[in-house]
Amino acid sequence: MTDVLADLGEFGLIKEITARFPPHAGLLIGPGDDAALLSAPDGRVVATTDLLLEGRHFRRDYSSGYEVGRKAAAQNLADVVAMGARPTGLLVGLAAPGDLPVRWALDLADGLRDECAEVDAYIAGGDVSSADRILLAITALGDLAGAAPVRRSGARPGDQVVVAGRLGWAQAGLELLAAGADGPRELLDAHRRPRPPYAAGLALAAAGATAMCDVSDGLLADVGHVASASNVRVELSSAAFDMPEPLRAAAAALGADPLRWTLTGGDDNAFVACLPHTATLPAEARQIGTIAEGSGVLVDATPYTGPQGWDHYRRP
Repeated sequence: MTDVLADLGEFGLIKEITARFPPHAGLLIGPGDDAALLSAPDGRVVATTDLLLEGRHFRRDYSSGYEVGRKAAAQNLADVVAMGARPTGLLVGLAAPGDLPVRWALDLADGLRDECAEVDAYIAGGDVSSADRILLAITALGDLAGAAPVRRSGARPGDQVVVAGRLGWAQAGLELLAAGADGPRELLDAHRRPRPPYAAGLALAAAGATAMCDVSDGLLADVGHVASASNVRVELSSAAFDMPEPLRAAAAALGADPLRWTLTGGDDNAFVACLPHTATLPAEARQIGTIAEGSGVLVDATPYTGPQGWDHYRRP
């Protein structure tokens, strides 16, 4: 095998990448034609797309190609689950410099494939191009199996606010990496590769979630979207958040506040949902607040000061 993409060429790269993706019953025509042909049992298709830019969303000195692949797939698959849908497939666009090692690109493909396998999804195809730095454009598709989509606009006063998955781990890991720290390892890994609780997200939808989203920009930012779309106020309690030992250890080492990571850190791709107060919560979910009449987000009955989460265009 050649060492860099420029030696392998566009079509050689496509051949090497697509050879790593197994066939799937839902993929009727896969890579090789002008477009793929996919089954859509429900007659409706949930679709979402995301960009990952080197230096903005990941760094090669922090993450391997395999980890970037897992992360790229996970954050898109989580968006599909947040709508109450089962992920079915991905379309992948890759732009990269000609001197990128072929091994890195193939590890990326392996990461995409393995994350899709977590939810029995397939990779339907995509495109490659040259660029000065790596850019990934991922489109994820999903199937609702006859159910209504879970939107951000359905929360009602009296609902309980619940979360499934980790909060603050990825942000803590990023700040540890930026500080040159070598642990706690589980936090570094959380930044490199999120672990969305896909089954728990689908269980929340099945339990009657009135609104849901995945926590990608930060809990406060994401529940803020729910509050705005539903015309309600989200009231959170800081006492509801546990602070696992890795977070406490990292906070002590960096002189940071672990609650800040929990409330504003993104990229964990946990699921935050609103459910009627009579609903039985899935085992993986825990209540962190309630929905009330009004607007905005309160933490311990007080507006949170400072950034609520990630915003690409936020001014310093």
